[in-house]
Amino acid sequence: MLAYLIRRLWQMVPTLLGVVLLVFFLFKAFGGDPAEILGGLNATSQQIEQIREQLGLNRPVWEQLGIFLKQIVSFDWGRSWATQEAVSSLFGSRLPATLTVMVPILILDALLAIPFALAVAAVRGSLTDRAIMVVTTVALSISFLVYVIVGQWLFAFQLGWFPVQGWTASFWTNLTTYAPLPILLAVMVGVSPQTRLYRSFFLDEIGQDYVRTARAKGLTERAILLKHVLRNALIPILTNIGVQLPGIFVGSFLIEVFFSIPGIGREVLLAVNRSDYPVIQAVTIYLAMITMLVNLLTDLLYKLVDPRVVLK
Repeated sequence: MLAYLIRRLWQMVPTLLGVVLLVFFLFKAFGGDPAEILGGLNATSQQIEQIREQLGLNRPVWEQLGIFLKQIVSFDWGRSWATQEAVSSLFGSRLPATLTVMVPILILDALLAIPFALAVAAVRGSLTDRAIMVVTTVALSISFLVYVIVGQWLFAFQLGWFPVQGWTASFWTNLTTYAPLPILLAVMVGVSPQTRLYRSFFLDEIGQDYVRTARAKGLTERAILLKHVLRNALIPILTNIGVQLPGIFVGSFLIEVFFSIPGIGREVLLAVNRSDYPVIQAVTIYLAMITMLVNLLTDLLYKLVDPRVVLK
């Protein structure tokens, strides 16, 4: 296990270096001149040159790349060109708001979709199964914007259960007052596709030979589903959750914008609108690192769920 862990961590280094080089040169090639963007339409050529000098854009490319690599290694992402706030400070102040909303969404999605999908798989082929599949198909076909508009109108304006927008410095106030509505709407959107996907995982396992053997031995359908089918289907379920997990550290652009949540998602959108390259580059590298670590964690969980898995 330790040798596998060390080998995987070592393999991340060239992958991350490739991401860094790709991000750096893509912004150089297609990002435009940041000095002209920051200077605006009325800036003179002298002012643009001064901005370029302040940002270090007049230095050789290899020197700029060295500065970029040094920032990544030291976790000093530089400063936002638009606000002059340290990017690391920006992440630190925005991440709690993002996690306050995204972690409950991921947990509730899994806790609701897994048992619901298992129950639907247990009555496969029945009228109930077909009806639920129709409902989930309709639910996932509706844009999230519709859920937001209708949800705010119904739960905030008509019923008055939740405020439409707002955020404070208190974690508990945010979690109990401002976060429930976006969490509720996001879960309503997310449960439908997860239920359909997990149902297909369970049906694949139900058709395996070991299930027929278990039935021949006299095990009840409940015992087969809970002790055998569920456990064997956890590997693709963990894979799906692992794919979603990096998203909780970046947030949802739509949720954070429509509910005025001061999270990373909204900050990234603002950075794109104002061409704040240090923030965009840092988020890209940051997300790549998290994705690689989450993939490693998912592989380790495979071994915990199924001892037959061999890590090589």
